[in-house]
Amino acid sequence: MRSAVRGTGEVLITAGLVVLLFVAYQLFWTNYEAHKATASVTNDLRDSWDRPDPTGAGGSQTRGPKKVDFGKGFAFLHIPRLGKNWTIPVVEGVSLPDLAKGVGHYPKTAQPGAIGNFAVAGHRATNGEPFAYLDKVRKGDLVVAETRTEWFTYVVDRTKIVSPTSVWVLDPVPGTPNAKPVQALLTLTTCNPRWASTERLIVFGHLEETRTKAEGPPTVLLRPPRNA
Repeated sequence: MRSAVRGTGEVLITAGLVVLLFVAYQLFWTNYEAHKATASVTNDLRDSWDRPDPTGAGGSQTRGPKKVDFGKGFAFLHIPRLGKNWTIPVVEGVSLPDLAKGVGHYPKTAQPGAIGNFAVAGHRATNGEPFAYLDKVRKGDLVVAETRTEWFTYVVDRTKIVSPTSVWVLDPVPGTPNAKPVQALLTLTTCNPRWASTERLIVFGHLEETRTKAEGPPTVLLRPPRNA
């Protein structure tokens, strides 16, 4: 009996240590690795933009790259509500490796500034957790997508909690199946609540302003966001 109790205790202790190590890995190590990957994508993208555009395209002729390899950065997202200097690279794809480098652009959705639905996903907990506080975003807030040549400022129209199966949020016109888009829209998606994945938190917006890089960044990036 004593041996059985001792053996059971050792198993429980070992299991507890394994659980603690897993939690530490999820909470700390995945964030550490993701922050390194995000910094690398940021530096690579900024460096590439500093070099001449090999396509020769520029100005309002572009609406993001025509084709980007999965896991590669092609834009930046700025959300002043989450901090004056809050910015994150946008990479192509929404697989776990893609989302460990920044926020991910849903393939087949619109490019930044283009007519249709520019849809982006991000982790809310672990793996860099860029959307940890996305629930603080309010109607009327501004979200800026930055590409090599332009700034696209979107206005938040609403936020909504949906089920994980609500893929309609990625439609060209969310909530209106088969509708032909006539407006440039934005959709941000993340898990809800923060430490679970039973729901999805969605932020919807529409394009308000387009500026070329030569015109400088939008005003919202030069001043703190207004209070809620």
